[in-house]
Amino acid sequence: MSKVDKKELGKGIRALLGNANAPAVKEKPKSPIDYVTEVPVNLIEANPFQPRNEFDLSELEELADSIRTFGLIQPVTLRKLSADAYQLIAGERRLRACKMAGLDNIPAYVRKANDQEMLEMALVENIQRTDLNAIEVAITYQRLIDECDLTHEAMSDRVGKKRSTVTNYLRLLKLPPLAQQALKLEKISMGHARAILGLTNQEEQLQALQTILEKDMSVRAAERLVKDYSTPSSRNVEKKRLPANYQQVVDHLSKWLGAKVDMKRSSKGKGSLTINFASDDELNRILDTMEGN
Repeated sequence: MSKVDKKELGKGIRALLGNANAPAVKEKPKSPIDYVTEVPVNLIEANPFQPRNEFDLSELEELADSIRTFGLIQPVTLRKLSADAYQLIAGERRLRACKMAGLDNIPAYVRKANDQEMLEMALVENIQRTDLNAIEVAITYQRLIDECDLTHEAMSDRVGKKRSTVTNYLRLLKLPPLAQQALKLEKISMGHARAILGLTNQEEQLQALQTILEKDMSVRAAERLVKDYSTPSSRNVEKKRLPANYQQVVDHLSKWLGAKVDMKRSSKGKGSLTINFASDDELNRILDTMEGN
């Protein structure tokens, strides 16, 4: 065998060995995005599953100004319905701002999606917004569970959150409406809300909420307050507290009569009013006030 033949043989063997040791090439997963293109805005239909209904006009105008200057940086996401019709999956705010900016065409990702997938994508995109309050996040998680038939674990994968985080948000929906409203208005934090959820009785939850708001309690103080409810003596003291509207009645009567007034009220609405006086003279004065003298 000639030197040339040996050289060529060695080259062939090296090539075979090189292929044998090379790592297997993995196929890239198919992208759900068919293509990126520009779509006339007048061909885009609204998303019937849009979870967001309110948009700040001033923020839309600011985004429209930015789009006029720099264009739309992040394309919207659509699905194609026909040759001349598309439906919005995600990017309602961007689409509105582009219309305000006077754009005829808008850059878009075009995806394959059925109705169920559209709803899921719209909800997942909505949950990524930074301006959502805790209750809005919880409601969106609940919609994903109810309408997309997802488990807590599957949903945590979809939204990129720990399962425990998802569960903590969902628990907020068990709060009384007044507590949910306080959380939405940021009068209390999620830490306060979790402390309140440590109580199972709704009346006690509302009493705890009222105390937290009145005393502007920290989360730690709120946790201690809730813990005190497990002590009978502390719980009895807290049960004497009245809901705000009944306390207003007591305060009004006390001011009118110039005397201390107490009210006891059960959860069923039964109760009693007590007017306190220190002497017969004070009693007569109270009676005169009540008779209009």
